[in-house]
Parts: sequence; structure tokens; C-alpha cells
Amino acid sequence: MTTSTVTAETSARKTVPDPARTRRRRRLAQWGFVAPAVVFMLLFFGYPLVRNVVMSFQHYTPRTFFTGEAPFNGTDNWSSVFQDVLFGKALWHTLVFTAGSLLGQFCIGLGLAVFFNRRFPLGGVLRSLILLPWLVPMVVSGIVWRRILDQDTGVLNTFLDTVGLGGGHTPWLTSPDMALLSVILVNIWIGIPFNMVILYGGLQEIPKELHEAASLDGASAWRTFRSVTLPMLKPVITVVLVLGFMSTVKILDLILALTDGGPADATQTLGTLTYQNSFVELDFGAGAVVGNVLILISAVFAVFYLRANRTEGK
Repeated sequence: MTTSTVTAETSARKTVPDPARTRRRRRLAQWGFVAPAVVFMLLFFGYPLVRNVVMSFQHYTPRTFFTGEAPFNGTDNWSSVFQDVLFGKALWHTLVFTAGSLLGQFCIGLGLAVFFNRRFPLGGVLRSLILLPWLVPMVVSGIVWRRILDQDTGVLNTFLDTVGLGGGHTPWLTSPDMALLSVILVNIWIGIPFNMVILYGGLQEIPKELHEAASLDGASAWRTFRSVTLPMLKPVITVVLVLGFMSTVKILDLILALTDGGPADATQTLGTLTYQNSFVELDFGAGAVVGNVLILISAVFAVFYLRANRTEGK
């Protein structure tokens, strides 16, 4: 074997990439892209979550901020919260508020999406105007609606009295029997644009040929909507409901602006109870317990959602 042959074989060996080294480099590159997101999640989501869980087992008071002393008290915080009658009321109000808001927002949003799916003059302008409630900060919306629903000077009662439908000054926000319903209606008004926009985008992606084929087969508009539109829109509906649930179950600012959890705790939810325990009564351990319950509810909902999607995928 000549020297030139040996040199050629050596250089050929050097040019052939090592599979193990290539895999290691590829894996390092993948982790390099993922690492910033992992660090972000650990710092801004993981640490607060763990800290909140630990705090729920501590006697954490304003004094702790100065002394750093937060002795563990076992499950005392959990026992006191679960034995509190207000916790049961807040849990029930949260379920009613979330279910009522999601149902109203979705149904009206879907109806508007179907309405705007047909082209007509000024359709784009009207869609833009409907987006305004969603763009306004929720606290501002709550303050405006508090003035509108005022029992004595509110625009709504004044209008109803003018047209002869008032029947006196309706206590929209001051009656324990009507306050929760009023808050739900305001939240529906705020959430309609989000549902409409997402569902409208989903309707735009449905092929027109499917509706034309159904029409040629003699299907009515309702039958076409039920058999063609809704099944094709199912993935978008799932996203809308999941995002709506996540944002509605923890709403705080709107309720604080409208009723501050009153009257007589009629609009007290888990979100407002967390705020009251932590920043009004300064019982941070009890506030952490209620916050963990909210996190647990969201986690259970997310698990059922992921499992349902996995089952459908199979």
C-alpha cells in the first residue's frame, strides 16, 4: 500500500461524520432552543406555584415580611378554609358564574359569527365595533357597568322606566338575589367578542363546497349547520371553551369593580375570596389555600381536556 493510498483512506475517515457525535450535537442544539422556555417556566410559573403550596402550610402573616418567620402549622389553614361556610358559597358561585358566562358567551358569539360569515355592506365595520368590549380594560368595563346598573341613577333603570318596563328601581347590584346574575350578564357582554372572533375564523376555514353539497342534497339550513358546520367547527369550539374556562374561573377585577363580592357575599367567588383572605384580612396562608384550590380545578379541567383530545385522536 502506497503512502498516497494511506493518506486518502485517512482523509476519507476524517470526512465521514461520527453518528454518535452528530446525535449529541443535535440533542444539544435541541436543548439549546428549549432551555430558555424551560427556565422561563420554572422561574415565573414553577417557583410561584411551589411557593404558594408551601405557604398554605405556614402561619404566614404581615410580621413574616419583617422577621422572616413563617412556622409550619400543618393542615390548620386547610381545615379553617374548608370549615368556613363562605368557602362553600364561593365555590358554588364560581361554578355558577363560570358555567353561565361560558354558555352565554359561546351561544351569542356563535350566533354572531354565523351572522357575520355572510358578506353584507358594513359587515367589517360592525365586527370592529363589537370588538370594543373586549379591548376595554376589565376594570373600566366594570366601573362603567356599575354606573349603568345603579339602582337610583343608572341608565338602564332610567330607560326601563321611560318605556314603562321598569316597575320601580331594580336593584341589579344591591340585591343578593340579582347581583350574581347581573355580574354574569356583564361578563357575557365582555366575552362575546372573543368567542365571535375565534369562531368566525373557524367558519372561514370550512370549505364552501360542503355547504353547497348539503344544499344540493336538499338539507335545510339547520340540518346543514348541525351536520356540517358544527362537526367541522369542533376543534375551534374546544379551544374557545378551554380558553374561556381558564380566563373566567379566576376572574377577580370585574367582580371587585362591580360588587366587591357583595351584597352579603352573594357574588363572592374563589378569586375574590383569595383576594379577601390575603390582602384584606392579611391571612396569606388561607389565601394560598383558596388559590391552590383554583389551580387544582384548572389542572383537573386541563387533564380531562387533554385526555379527551387524545381519545379523539386515536
